[in-house]
Amino acid sequence: MFITIAVVSIALAILLVLSALIKLTRREPFVQGYLRVGVPEDKLTYLAYLLLAAAAVVIAGLWWAPLGIAAAIGVICYFLVAVMAHLRAHDAKNLPTPLVYLLVTALVLTLHLASR
Repeated sequence: MFITIAVVSIALAILLVLSALIKLTRREPFVQGYLRVGVPEDKLTYLAYLLLAAAAVVIAGLWWAPLGIAAAIGVICYFLVAVMAHLRAHDAKNLPTPLVYLLVTALVLTLHLASR
């Protein structure tokens, strides 16, 4: 079970780092997408740091499961807000991305809880 948790957790951490890098690069198409759902450009750096911290805690959770569970719950909350922002903005085109992140994170949480 640990190998499965590790593989999915590492995949999630990679996705979180990629999402953070997208926010930090401030490429115009991405900035416009965040503005469309109500995220001001000056908040992107904070969100990127939050995602980088989450990635680190998800990995640390491989050594101490309660930390992994807490990290997964926090990331689920983050992406639930993202999904709601896309729905509120009627941004169906970009909705699949936070949904995939949400599902991967839910899988990490489920695996952690099932291994207890």
